[in-house]
Amino acid sequence: MDTTVTSATAPSMTLSELAASLSVSAQALYDLRSKGRGPRGFRVGRQLRFRVSEVEAWIADMEAADGARHPRRGGT
Repeated sequence: MDTTVTSATAPSMTLSELAASLSVSAQALYDLRSKGRGPRGFRVGRQLRFRVSEVEAWIADMEAADGARHPRRGGT
């Protein structure tokens, strides 16, 4: 069970803002979330929002997983 506590005022972004910053469609993010592969989010009323720290952690996890699948070859 995740017991991480974050500040209620931590920076967050809307689904549209996240989609724009990643250059993907909002639907792509919905699809990833429905498969359990998207960033953790929360609702404020009807609006889905994402903490910037959660998005950064999600991206770091994807980078690590990709690096494990595709290790670098050679020196650089």
